Amino acid sequence: MDSTFVESWFTEAWIAAAILLLIVLALSLKVLREYERGVVFMLGRFWKVKGPGLIIVIPVIQQMVRVDLRVRVLDVPQQDVISRDNVSVKVNAVVYYRVLDAQRAIIQVEDFHGATSQLAQTTLRSVLGQHELDEMLAERERLNADLQRLLDDQTEAWGVKVANVELKHVDLDESMIRAIAKQAEAERGRRAKVIDAEGELQAAERFLEAARILAQQPQAMQLRYLTTLLGITGDRVSTIVFPLPMELLNAFARPDKDGD
Repeated sequence: MDSTFVESWFTEAWIAAAILLLIVLALSLKVLREYERGVVFMLGRFWKVKGPGLIIVIPVIQQMVRVDLRVRVLDVPQQDVISRDNVSVKVNAVVYYRVLDAQRAIIQVEDFHGATSQLAQTTLRSVLGQHELDEMLAERERLNADLQRLLDDQTEAWGVKVANVELKHVDLDESMIRAIAKQAEAERGRRAKVIDAEGELQAAERFLEAARILAQQPQAMQLRYLTTLLGITGDRVSTIVFPLPMELLNAFARPDKDGD
């Protein structure tokens, strides 16, 4: 009877061990997708980066942290910025970034997503504060490039790559919008006056050139005179008043008595 009990105990022990082994094996198997990597620590120390695919992580002894390598979209909250010409504006942006080095993204910074968000906010205020309002409105591509370069330089130590930064909105208060509208209207008026002045100058230069040519050729002056008369006769007018050339009067002048 004792042998039967011992055999039964051994059987149950083997069954329990097998069940425990299966549980440990099930807990050890991890599946990482193509865009995921696993940062594995052994007894608290960094061991290696695994994945993608099926990997084994020994429970208790090893711990794994999943890292997503896909491009993330970070919406930077609206920031109050004072431009270099002392204009208060509200600016928000969007940042596109991804993790290039999973090891550094986990070890070098506690929360790389939160750290990138805070860094983007401070950099946005710092960079835009060095520019005037006109530059914020007209040179967004250059500002986007400057923001992307500065963020990428600072996040490189975390294994994070900032791919792109886009300014979304630059909001002004109503008084500033009205002031900008008045400035734009004044600028359009100034350009219109300049264009009119340039037209008058060009016309005056052409008239002066024509007068010089006509003065050098009296026949041309007479031809111009006849052309003008022809144009006047084409209009429906009842009375035409035009000057009589002095050359015609000289031809009919009375001869001098001394010349009889």
